[in-house]
Amino acid sequence: MAEALKTRQTAALLQAIYKNVKMASDSILNLMPKVQDERLKSDMTVQLSTYEAFASRAAKLLADEGVKPEEEGTITKMSAKWGSMLNTMRDSTSSHLAEMMVEGATMGVNDMLKQIRESENTTASESALRLARDVCAYEEKTVEDMKNYLR
Repeated sequence: MAEALKTRQTAALLQAIYKNVKMASDSILNLMPKVQDERLKSDMTVQLSTYEAFASRAAKLLADEGVKPEEEGTITKMSAKWGSMLNTMRDSTSSHLAEMMVEGATMGVNDMLKQIRESENTTASESALRLARDVCAYEEKTVEDMKNYLR
């Protein structure tokens, strides 16, 4: 019974991580065609690669728990895509795109902090908590890096 609870709590944390980083990847992919600044494009490409690596780690840990990773639903993904499109229709400057990245990463940090706090006093595995902390730290770094593009 205790092992089943640990698996459930670990899987819940890992699913939240997986969804968080996949949404971040999707957001970058949605914004990438609008990016003109080569330095910003390069930074976003690195971020995309990092988020995909986090997704891979989460998927592997989920597989270790015997659970399949779940993506956000089609409606959520389409809403995010439309939101990005509408938000960049009038302003697709590097500054505005960076601001959108800051907002997205800030939401990711807030979500990860909430997930970490909720999971720290449970039986969730330390490897899942470590991944959540790594994602949170990376998103905090992303916020700081993107601030360089704000005017």
